[in-house]
Amino acid sequence: MASRYPDYNTNPIAPDATGMSSTATEIASRIKLGWNLGNTLEAIGGETAWGNPKTTSQFIQLVKQSGFDAIRLPVSWNQYANQSTAKIDSAWLNRVREVVQYSVDAGLYVVVNIHWDEGWLEHNITEAKKAEVNDKQRAFWQQIATHLRDFDERVMFASANEPNVDNASQMAVLESYHQTFVDAVRATGGKNAYRVLVVQGPRTDIELTDQLMRQLPVDTLQNRMMAELHFYTPYQFTLMSEDADWGKQFFYWGRNFHSTTDTSRNATWGEEDEVDRLFGIVKQQFVNKGIPVILGEYCAQRRTGQLSGAALELHLASRAYFHRYVTQKALENGILPFYWDAGGLDNFSSGIFNRNTNTVFDQQTLDALRLGAGK
Repeated sequence: MASRYPDYNTNPIAPDATGMSSTATEIASRIKLGWNLGNTLEAIGGETAWGNPKTTSQFIQLVKQSGFDAIRLPVSWNQYANQSTAKIDSAWLNRVREVVQYSVDAGLYVVVNIHWDEGWLEHNITEAKKAEVNDKQRAFWQQIATHLRDFDERVMFASANEPNVDNASQMAVLESYHQTFVDAVRATGGKNAYRVLVVQGPRTDIELTDQLMRQLPVDTLQNRMMAELHFYTPYQFTLMSEDADWGKQFFYWGRNFHSTTDTSRNATWGEEDEVDRLFGIVKQQFVNKGIPVILGEYCAQRRTGQLSGAALELHLASRAYFHRYVTQKALENGILPFYWDAGGLDNFSSGIFNRNTNTVFDQQTLDALRLGAGK
């Protein structure tokens, strides 16, 4: 069936293996700690719309110098595209390529994705929307892949972000979106014929992925694909910003970090044993079969606005321990950890860096991540 958009694979070129010799497994072996340029290139309204400054090469150099090996670039494309033709604005394609170049120049591996992007894919994983979304997925990736085609193996592409899938029939639709992504990238040729590609499990949830994701897309060559999952367990500690009728926020996580005075805020589930169990599932499902896995996002927000004094100190110590433990256990299970940094220096943010001054702001978290990664 004809696509509703033009064919943007207008100048496919012959496969070019120069600088593309590594398998996904070999690339995975070189990544011990990744970092997200969050709330930036995916910000709706423009790169600075969510409070972060325009990204500079100097800032990306700081990320590299701080001990990170890889950078995940969440990107929005739909807001920069003509809605009737799916043509992406060339200035935006150039800007993303510029930030990718900063990252490659700094010596980082790079993952470029289509992020939430106003939900055009993530919220439309249904049989009714399947043809329409596949058409846009193809059109976007034809353009993105062509524009970034000349980068070597240090640049990887990721199909989506957190696809909204809960059952087997939706999973089948998601598999079609991932297959469209793989086919579109490969068909552009050049280095893209060999590039490592990343596909996301349903909701990037470990247990749901174990239940529903039975296969990776069909590819033209072996061992050039990774799977992606995210980790925000327990939600009450990592992301919950106010108490709910079903449960309270957790401020203290880990066997040696429970409060003796603020006991109602101690984690009651999702601690070390649960990390071990969940990462064991990932190892069995993917890593043991030779499929590398990116832990594309994980973090616990700091609660500086809710706590003070000794309670805040204990919370921050337990938060650092969480980051160290998750990082360490991910790597022990063959999973590549990418810390979610949305910027921000205040309460309920995950920022490590002051992006306005190009300095490390949260040394405690950075140290925890590095320790977990054995750096």
